[in-house]
Amino acid sequence: MNFTRWSARLPGTQRRAAARTEQTASPDRRGEGSVPAARAEQLTDEPPSVPAVDELRVREVLDRVPSLVALVHGPDHRIAYVNDAYTTAFGVRPLGERAREALPELDALGLFPLLDQVQRSGKPRTVKSRKAPDGRSYTFTCTPVAQGDGKGGSDGRGVLVFATDVTDHAEAAERLRASERRQRETAVTLQRSLLPQELEEPDDLRVAATYHPGGTEAAVGGDWYDVITLGGGRTALVIGDVMGRGVRAAAVMGQLRTAVRAYARLDLPPHEVLQLLDGLAAEIDPNQIATCAYAVHDPNEGKLVYASAGHLPILVRDENGTVLRADEPTGPPLGTGGWMHSSGSIPLGPGSTAVLYTDGLVERRDADLDEGIAALERALAGATGTPQVVCDRLVRSAGVTPDHDDDVAVLVLQHPARTGPDSELFRNAALELLGGVEAAPRARAFASGVLTSWRFPADLHDLGVLATSELVANSLQHGTPPMRLRLRRTDRRLIIEVTDGDDHLPRRRRAEPGDESGRGIAIVATIASNWGCRRTPGGGKAVWCEFALPRGGM
Repeated sequence: MNFTRWSARLPGTQRRAAARTEQTASPDRRGEGSVPAARAEQLTDEPPSVPAVDELRVREVLDRVPSLVALVHGPDHRIAYVNDAYTTAFGVRPLGERAREALPELDALGLFPLLDQVQRSGKPRTVKSRKAPDGRSYTFTCTPVAQGDGKGGSDGRGVLVFATDVTDHAEAAERLRASERRQRETAVTLQRSLLPQELEEPDDLRVAATYHPGGTEAAVGGDWYDVITLGGGRTALVIGDVMGRGVRAAAVMGQLRTAVRAYARLDLPPHEVLQLLDGLAAEIDPNQIATCAYAVHDPNEGKLVYASAGHLPILVRDENGTVLRADEPTGPPLGTGGWMHSSGSIPLGPGSTAVLYTDGLVERRDADLDEGIAALERALAGATGTPQVVCDRLVRSAGVTPDHDDDVAVLVLQHPARTGPDSELFRNAALELLGGVEAAPRARAFASGVLTSWRFPADLHDLGVLATSELVANSLQHGTPPMRLRLRRTDRRLIIEVTDGDDHLPRRRRAEPGDESGRGIAIVATIASNWGCRRTPGGGKAVWCEFALPRGGM
């Protein structure tokens, strides 16, 4: 085959060749008296100049390059040439044969459609890092070539296939990807292990949550959620997001979640919990920023009291389908310091559904954040069913898929509207404690009548009356008006709570034989399943105790 009749149509090739021809043909325009080139060469002892690139034989060059080279021509891609490197890699290939039969390796790599495209368009194409049957990886460049007729035209079209061995690069890239996958798996495992394995189940709420890590190309983030039963029928709900990705973000998230649970046990108002968490976040890592929303539900108040540290607003759908957005108050993210957080509230009556979520659910690169929140509001307005059903519907409506580019955490809670026999399991009764010491026998009589009407067994009835007597006596002795007794039963427990206007919290202590006081809280702690106390908004305190009901109801 005459290689001099084939020329590759590479961009700029014709222009550079024309430029060289023009320079060669141009007369010498140096001034008179200059030394002719021939005479200058005679005055030097340097060896003869090497041939120009244009004077080299193409085949000699291609035979020696380490890359794989093959030339095919015609509509059926018949083999015109393969170099020594190609033969070493895939064996001897017969010239003149159809490439589809004689070059099966190209067929295995799916290159024949590319050859057709290059031949039709006259434009080069490249495919990167494809693994060939010999186990090596190559980057293929297919370039159109034309066989000249000596008059500037062409009487044949071919394609020059140039393959560069990139096995080492491909293996290095695969090792890097494998390392990233292992790191991501470690972070996901850590993330999931730090999230609650099972959500606590409050008496008065139904809850569900979901967590979706980012896609395979994204490192896991620090999203988290939690449900914490506080006692006395109250429940804390938490959603948070640590900025950044990887194991570090997941580790910081775990520390913050543990701290939230510890602070929640103090039964502090939401803004005080965030205030403590803000200081801790700065100590953990001053460069790590996190957002968090902390809310508390009290079934007796019919609302959700919350505080937010730079987090997205809680959404609440009431029983009529109207969605409310808890926009204020919102402080800066955790770890920034220098900010006094405050608490707000949003109604959460029977039949309501609330949603706490992270930005991965609503934030998109091509849309404003408010648009994402508005879309979530619309989806929540039409979402009915159990919390898990609502949770799944919101995730689907937001278009979250396995390859989503950000972590997503969603926490859904419902305050069921109970009717019929179910409503008999959830009852409330309250008494204002007026007057002096005479309030104690009045409270005992009230508790006895309520517990009898609720059909409690005799032993639980007596324990409830005794606990009521001790809590009321403690409040009368150490508290200040206004005072109130509240009894509540759920399907799982009896709750007795006494509130007064003094913010001094009682503590359990050992009473000496000669002491005339100090035994009331000790008695309550001994006979009840659980007890606790907390300060109430605006001053004052609440002291409560719980009795677990027999399994299977009464």
